[in-house]
Amino acid sequence: MDEIASLLEPQIPALRRYAWALLRDDEGADDLVQDTLERAIGRWGQRRDGDLRAWLFAIQRNLFLNGLRQRRSRGAHVSDEALNDLPAPGISPESHAGLRDILMGLDALPEEQRSILLLVGVEDLSYEQAAKVLDVPIGTVMSRLSRARARLRDFMDNGRSAVLRRVK
Repeated sequence: MDEIASLLEPQIPALRRYAWALLRDDEGADDLVQDTLERAIGRWGQRRDGDLRAWLFAIQRNLFLNGLRQRRSRGAHVSDEALNDLPAPGISPESHAGLRDILMGLDALPEEQRSILLLVGVEDLSYEQAAKVLDVPIGTVMSRLSRARARLRDFMDNGRSAVLRRVK
């Protein structure tokens, strides 16, 4: 058990960042990380030799998606107030507004593009690692990442209306 703990402990900060980026809630992120670690420890014997980090991110993403499906079926609602209440100690109002815009832009992305952008751009996973996490080909990772970056850039340049279009 000490061996497992010594392998998992260095991964916790990255798992926590990714969980918070997905949920934007400290308690929810902590719960997701805990669930991820519990699942990893419980299924340690099923783990194949390979990239531990990618395996953990795959578990975390799957748990997040399962929770998302459950919340949708229950009709849970998350308001934009969460974005306005972000703690910003020592951050200028302009920087705080920029952070809020980036978070809103991330929220406007489809889940598969947001996940790719977070895994590659924030967690610094390679395309190959991200492909393992998401169980897609590397070419799909590259195209989704390109589209995510373009949509986020467009959102930052032109605002929300550029990303969310009404189609009749």
